[in-house]
Amino acid sequence: MNDLQPIALGDEPADLVVRDGRVLLPEPCEFQARDVVIKNNRVAALPEDATDAVGDDTDIINASDRVVVPGFIDAHTHIDLHQTFENAYHYALEGGTTTVVTEVTGFGPAFGPEGVEQLLAATSYLPIRVYATVPPQPVIDTFEPARTDADSLADLLDDPRIVGVGETDWIHAVGRDTNAEVLYERANRERKTVSGHGAGCSGAKLQAFASVVDDDHESITGEDMVERVENGIHAIGRYGSIRDDMSAVGEAYEEIGASEISLSTDGMWPRQLIREGYMDVVVRRAIEEGVPPADAIRMATLNPARHFGLPNLGSLAPGSVADVLLIDDLETVNVTTVISGGEVVYNNHETTVAPRSYEYPERFYDSVNVSTDPDEFRVPAAEGAVRAIQYRGGLLSAETRVEPPVENGELVAAPEEGLLKVTLLDRHPDGDGTSFTGFVTGYGAFEGAVATSLVWEVPGVLAAGSGDDMRRAVVHVNEMGGGWAVVRDGDVVAELPTRVGGVCSDLEVEETAKLYGAIESALRTLGAEVERPMLALQTLTFPGVPSLKLSFSGYADIFSREVVGLRTE
Repeated sequence: MNDLQPIALGDEPADLVVRDGRVLLPEPCEFQARDVVIKNNRVAALPEDATDAVGDDTDIINASDRVVVPGFIDAHTHIDLHQTFENAYHYALEGGTTTVVTEVTGFGPAFGPEGVEQLLAATSYLPIRVYATVPPQPVIDTFEPARTDADSLADLLDDPRIVGVGETDWIHAVGRDTNAEVLYERANRERKTVSGHGAGCSGAKLQAFASVVDDDHESITGEDMVERVENGIHAIGRYGSIRDDMSAVGEAYEEIGASEISLSTDGMWPRQLIREGYMDVVVRRAIEEGVPPADAIRMATLNPARHFGLPNLGSLAPGSVADVLLIDDLETVNVTTVISGGEVVYNNHETTVAPRSYEYPERFYDSVNVSTDPDEFRVPAAEGAVRAIQYRGGLLSAETRVEPPVENGELVAAPEEGLLKVTLLDRHPDGDGTSFTGFVTGYGAFEGAVATSLVWEVPGVLAAGSGDDMRRAVVHVNEMGGGWAVVRDGDVVAELPTRVGGVCSDLEVEETAKLYGAIESALRTLGAEVERPMLALQTLTFPGVPSLKLSFSGYADIFSREVVGLRTE
């Protein structure tokens, strides 16, 4: 007999009892009048009356007029970007998130297996569970040579906190061989998941993609989401700092119900984390789009737990881990109490948790040291038009032709006309310092320059702007060990250090949020006219959304899957 049975049978007292609440049973999606009986950090029973389980030392939480639900699970996020999670997790926990499933697209591209291991170590002692996926980016060779041996990443799939292989952009996997197949095959043997990034993928290509991946978070319409489910792909809806796709969730729910949809943030940046919340706001948005509360909560609890094979999570059934939330208003999803692993960590706006620190290896703090030779930012003059990226909003970009001015034998920016230079420099520890300089339009009549090491899916430093301010901005990013720098007339007017791996701030999350605001304000002051000026820059390297992006060797033509240069035939 295990340690839970005597409590369920009324022979021994519980450690904690949550009484008189409306308890959500996510399996049948029903609210029932039950008590929740907890022993040794597990749910022991769900009786209608837990009087027999109450002893002299039993703690009791009165849940009258409140609903009691399992802890929320973020089915897809990126906690190794923007802010170290150990300094920010308490905001997620206070909103009811007790488990996250994260990509490792920040640490992974630069540090390979060590990046994954360090993220797991940094989060291993937090009162919130962190599961990770193995990043395929270091072994993808579509536009640049692979940087990491696939077998060394595949070996990480033995770790119980690794739930599968991280998101693979469909252009890398459909209709071509890829080094990542070693990861996919190992995941299949280990019965772990493969996550997809299927933006713009449909029809025959989606069916081909479905033979590789198990889930996808890129549906932006209900039709997209239904098509994925019809092809056996678990659909993950998102609301966070990147996109709000909850309308797609609402539309798809009307046709296919709740069982094959999970919810996620896809990353909640520091300002939104503080101002809006975490998975509590995601569930609220689903409810606002017409999903009944019980089903919306199931999408953020039982569904992701089952999809990722997380044992005893996402449920309040006897034997489950005691992750329990009390909510006093289902319309606003106002979380008043959070129990994580049987421990009350948040109750009536009082918290018992706080930011924590972790000491990363020295090379994580010294990972940004790219060349600042003026030649890195020069483009020799040429006759006629050259290729440029046309930024179109969000994560979208396209190819265009421009005729930059010529000065001293070089093609230069014309910021007053909205034509900027853009440089991407390789900062991989084993890299050779390769760089490429091209042009970008659509950002605004931007005077000065900005540089950042926080770019998506590659270990690089990106600079955009004009003149020597581009080089000066990169110099400052080097000096900080990573981050953001905005420069005008040679002076740094705003900065944000992200010295952990070049991609994460280890400041207090409130300070990071303030500095994010300062960077954005400086970009707008200098002339950025786009809705999301920081997002626009850091995603210029991202091949997951078409159609022309940056690589270290040239422009990455997403549809043709080849690197192309400035010159056109």
